[in-house]
Amino acid sequence: MGRSRANVRYPLMLTILGFAMIATFLVLIMMKKMSPIAALVLIPALFCVFVGKGAKLGDYVLDGVTDLAPTAAMLMFAIVYFGVMIDVGLFDPIVRGILKFAKADPMRIVVGTAILAAIVSLDGDGSTTFMITVSAMYPLYKRLKMSLVVMTGVAAMANGVMNTLPWGGPTARAATALKLDASDIFVPMIPALAVGLVAVFVLSYFLGLRERKRLGVLTLDQVLVEEKAEEKETETVLVGAGSGSGASGTGKATGGAGSGTDAEDDDEEGDAERFQVLDPNRPTLRPKLYWFNALLTGALLTAMIMEWLPIPVLFLLGAALALTVNFPHIPDQKARLAAHADNVLNVSGMVFAAAVFTGVLQGTGMVDHMAKWMVDVIPEGMGPHMALVTGVLSLPLTYFMSNDGFYFGVLPVLAEAGAAHGVTPLEMARASLVGQPLHMSSPLVPAVYVLVGMAKVEFGDHTKFVVKWAALTCLIILAAGILFGII
Repeated sequence: MGRSRANVRYPLMLTILGFAMIATFLVLIMMKKMSPIAALVLIPALFCVFVGKGAKLGDYVLDGVTDLAPTAAMLMFAIVYFGVMIDVGLFDPIVRGILKFAKADPMRIVVGTAILAAIVSLDGDGSTTFMITVSAMYPLYKRLKMSLVVMTGVAAMANGVMNTLPWGGPTARAATALKLDASDIFVPMIPALAVGLVAVFVLSYFLGLRERKRLGVLTLDQVLVEEKAEEKETETVLVGAGSGSGASGTGKATGGAGSGTDAEDDDEEGDAERFQVLDPNRPTLRPKLYWFNALLTGALLTAMIMEWLPIPVLFLLGAALALTVNFPHIPDQKARLAAHADNVLNVSGMVFAAAVFTGVLQGTGMVDHMAKWMVDVIPEGMGPHMALVTGVLSLPLTYFMSNDGFYFGVLPVLAEAGAAHGVTPLEMARASLVGQPLHMSSPLVPAVYVLVGMAKVEFGDHTKFVVKWAALTCLIILAAGILFGII
């Protein structure tokens, strides 16, 4: 009898400790009492001892590292690849297009961030989306003194909605777990997901209005003058195309041939051409290789979507080829690698630290017992509404565990419970996609560390800002799905 009670108490203890470990981690990083890397390593190690499995910590960590090593390799070489593409000017036309739309209006800039993140998300990879979006928008936010957490939050939510594309991951996992066709899950969900994407754009509009109210709307000339006043800053952000490096000493950014007359001030198009995020005279530009780099990037993304080779291998080959063609001299290649080493180290360090967290969660069985407990506490009367329950549960569950854990461990159990009450697996699969806008800001998603690392935003600050808005977006998608009869 005593042994039976102990067997009952142990899973309950694992459940409580699992929730306590996640809560401790979130509280400490949001209060900035620990850095994310330290928290991801030390907190699970401590709780592993509490569970009584401290002797197996090494095995759990190695298992976690083994699982995430391909992701870390992909991120390392993806950062190098896209860093080189930014250096050589591949994305300058995109930046110029956004600047022409955004001008110096904070509202337009925030909306432009959401649009850019959504478009780039079509490749199905969050890390590349964040690298391109932050590279394009960060200097603009920095120069106008806009809130960087607005940028990271809007980008994460837009990517979260687009992450439901069949090649993005969650839809394929749900299809595999429930033995369904991915297109049968995704295509009917398009109207609800479109509503979610519109909600992100509307939210970005209001967040932009809030930024505009806080900062006002600067003219392009005002921003350019501010650049000259701060020319000693390390990042070259806004420069006058006609004034070379922006340091001609005239006291005012000049146009192509003049000195800032009233007529030029009124010429918005001319100002827009001078309003650059990336220095048009930087020595790393390779205009003669523009189409080679564009075709290489297109081929790389196509190969990634078609799964011709593993993604880490594709980015390894792509980075090597991009460096060799654009910078044939070895000292130049070393300089490019050194320029991006900070981002590489920061992101890969986060991923391997996250491997400790996920390794302990899975190895000790905490994540399994947490999921089972949440399924067990669902009232019997909610059976006919299991699709709704699944949609609501997808918010916390995909935030606190990996997509693999949720779709392969929890969704089949929920689907079985729903089937007993006449809820079809297709409805359950669609409902399971609802939590993705929140999932993309989970501490267990490696891509989010690319986002906050490149944007130089504290992970805790990003979390405090984005959780409420991402959860609202998820609930809007769920409501739209129910309204359209999809879920």
